[in-house]
Amino acid sequence: MTAEHSRYAVLFCCMGNICRSPSAHGVLRAAAQQAGLLERLHIDSAGTHGYHVGEPPDARAQRHALRRGIDLADLRARQVEAADFDRFDLIVAMDHDNLEQLRQACPPQLQHKLRLMMSFAPRAGSDIVPDPYYGGAQGFERVLDLLDSACAGLLGHVQAQLRLRELQAALPR
Repeated sequence: MTAEHSRYAVLFCCMGNICRSPSAHGVLRAAAQQAGLLERLHIDSAGTHGYHVGEPPDARAQRHALRRGIDLADLRARQVEAADFDRFDLIVAMDHDNLEQLRQACPPQLQHKLRLMMSFAPRAGSDIVPDPYYGGAQGFERVLDLLDSACAGLLGHVQAQLRLRELQAALPR
């Protein structure tokens, strides 16, 4: 199997890439590490807007994640770029507004790569990951709770996609 087919690439997106999407990046990275799948994944995050390019995640997001054993300190904000639609297998938006921004920028033949984060946790009680930026500590904890649920479902999706790739690679050509 080629390296291209042995790794699955996931891009998380929110507006500024300093709260929700880097938190999702960290939560999935930790879950993949625990499941022994980290070497099979490429995980990144980006913002639909370039407000915070080059900045680390919001200090509150980092603090709340670190309390759960998730370190976000190595992450830096960037903006979604056109090449991301080719580069990533799955591009996951935190809410409907960001999903719409991605849909407008994404070529028609790659629209199938776009998903809402909470579609991976349909029983979580929310269809979006709300932006905690203007709220208090409770908002950051709620985001992490939602991301925990969604990343569990997402990790199952990734595992299924990796198995499918292995099966396809084993087929005679």
